[in-house]
Amino acid sequence: MTTQYDQPPQVAVVPPAPRAPLARRAWRGRPEDPSWARPAFWALLAATFVLYLYNLSASGFANSFYSAAVQAGSTSWKAFFFGSLDGGNAITVDKPSAFLWPMELSVRIFGLNSWAVLVPQVLMGTGAVAVVYAAVRRRFSAVAGLVAGAVLALTPVAAMMFRFNNPDAMLALLMALACYFTVRAVEDGRTRWLVWAGVAIGFAFLAKTLQAFLILPPLAIVYAVCGPVRFGRRLGQLALATLALVVSGGWWVAVVELWPASSRPYIGGSQHNSFLELTFGYNGLGRINGDETGSVGGGMGGGGGRWGSTGWDRMFGAEVGGQVSWLLPAALILLIAGLWATRKLGRTSVTRASFLVWGGSLLITMAVFSFMAGIFHQYYTIALAPYLAAVVGMGAGLLWERRRESWAGWALAAASVASGAWGYVLLGRTSDYLPWLKWLVLVGGLLAALGLLFLGRAPRNLALGAASLGLVAALAGPTAYTLSTVNSAHTGSIPTAGPAGASMMGFGRPGGRGEGMRGGFPGGMPGGQSQRGQGQGQTPPGGAAGQGFPGGGFPGQGGQGNGQNKGQGQQNGQGFPGGQGFPGGTGETGRMGGAGGAGGLLNGASVSAKAKKLLLADAGSYTWVAASTGSQNAASYQLATNKAVMAIGGFNGTDPSPTLAQFKQYVADGKIHYYISGGGMGRTGEARGGFGGMGGNSGTASAISTWVEANFKKVTVGSATFYDLTQKKTG
Repeated sequence: MTTQYDQPPQVAVVPPAPRAPLARRAWRGRPEDPSWARPAFWALLAATFVLYLYNLSASGFANSFYSAAVQAGSTSWKAFFFGSLDGGNAITVDKPSAFLWPMELSVRIFGLNSWAVLVPQVLMGTGAVAVVYAAVRRRFSAVAGLVAGAVLALTPVAAMMFRFNNPDAMLALLMALACYFTVRAVEDGRTRWLVWAGVAIGFAFLAKTLQAFLILPPLAIVYAVCGPVRFGRRLGQLALATLALVVSGGWWVAVVELWPASSRPYIGGSQHNSFLELTFGYNGLGRINGDETGSVGGGMGGGGGRWGSTGWDRMFGAEVGGQVSWLLPAALILLIAGLWATRKLGRTSVTRASFLVWGGSLLITMAVFSFMAGIFHQYYTIALAPYLAAVVGMGAGLLWERRRESWAGWALAAASVASGAWGYVLLGRTSDYLPWLKWLVLVGGLLAALGLLFLGRAPRNLALGAASLGLVAALAGPTAYTLSTVNSAHTGSIPTAGPAGASMMGFGRPGGRGEGMRGGFPGGMPGGQSQRGQGQGQTPPGGAAGQGFPGGGFPGQGGQGNGQNKGQGQQNGQGFPGGQGFPGGTGETGRMGGAGGAGGLLNGASVSAKAKKLLLADAGSYTWVAASTGSQNAASYQLATNKAVMAIGGFNGTDPSPTLAQFKQYVADGKIHYYISGGGMGRTGEARGGFGGMGGNSGTASAISTWVEANFKKVTVGSATFYDLTQKKTG
């Protein structure tokens, strides 16, 4: 049994006429398309591009950790290749470097500024919308493609991450391309499409390592079962695709691993200077089982409580739901309906294969995210957005064409009720934000469902009206959150989409429930912006109740931190485990990053004009104008001066690089001018060892800090403290 969806996209009944010029074909689209289809597609892309560009510079350098690497790569080709945090090539970021390359090339052309860093991400977002549209349009109607593209563009987490400089933007685009190429392979059996799918996944690996492999099982299984060529050839094609994946993703790994360690930067995030260790440990199995040596809380084994609650409903919970799940219930209903509608089609049905590819990718990614015990941040869910959007567009398009069958109307009605009801719940979680909208979403979804029940008997105009109302109601909530997202600045390591309170990271600290945190530490520990929570017991040292990190304690009502605990970490038994106090702080200031105006673990420092002037004086005489524990602190000074600043210990300050002996040699050789006090998870002031020793190997950073403070002259500039490594203490 076949349907119109399983026919080739173009079926010529007469010899084809000469093809129109490429520009004309790009504008007009297929000959069978309605005249409005291709202009509507270009309008969708233009609207997406303008939406994502709006207020873009408000985020500044966004995640300064990666922006510093972009700055480094724009000044040094060696830093460009390895993904170094600084132009002196001391240490790399904790990911492969491919996702940095478009931003680094942009900065090389346009100079170091917010737009040069972030516009490449906007282009990737616009490209992802185009890929999803093209994938859906090939087998379904132009309207279905437009719906899919609009759903992706208006997903709040997509609107945030396609305007942010984390690796997830490139990952989402490449994963969408891999799905598109796989469906094309099922369509005509050509090997090249599978090879291109392998290349896309290989380069996605160079953006965010093993997360790129999550969708390999559904893609490989679907082609092995549904491919239109004989089984032996299918296996050969899959083998070639695997080879393409290994080559496209492995060439960089091979170069890095074979390059002499003495002449390349240290691999950030690893404990033994190995990219393979980083791939299969911190960025691999550690994300699944929670055993993440070198992370905040790393090496302590599983337990989702430190990274947010796990379970089948994680994608719907208060921590994640507002980011991506608006149309997720509807997508699951439409996926089931689409598979039911195509159940009697032949093995090689491209329509069914499309549902299996996009739907399978959605389900397997959801499952891994829902149950992974390791580091999990809300913005990871952008990976779901292209799959979800494609399933919604395909399901709605197929059921609309089958609307004469009563079950199709019931399925569309169920999807409308689900999206309206779930939108009401999500909007209710931010009750102060557009409180009237949740009622319009709920009522609109219910009214649309009532009309959709009678699709088969209703006049076409009434049916279109009901479907349009259902679509508007479904998209109203995510659109509002998306507009809030693009109208806000997003900086630091753990951004979240939507209005304040839209994503509350739970955290079960000893002696309290620790609810009410927005954002979080790397690895899920709460920080940044926060809402007042329900934690009980004593507030940890250095912060007042309900203020959150940075700049305060955990939210709680049980006590006021007096700032005098000096890293003892125990207050009536409710402090940090292990009694080690704040990471990188003195216990006196109540700030992340400690004294001296230093930056925190998640956010960088505020660099004064006087501090900048100090570092730039005679800067050309040094490989690094300064060094500081932790990458966010170092990144702030590097971006302010456009000069290399060494990040001791990498992101957390816990990587064992450089060693004390290496650092002493750098100083003896006159390669580093200043040491900046504070920052990271190493020692600053009197807080040692991170969160009760949970920060991994912070001994190196602590030893360096102790040696510097004991031997070199202190220079205070405003609230910032520097040590001049060219001036030894006297007496």
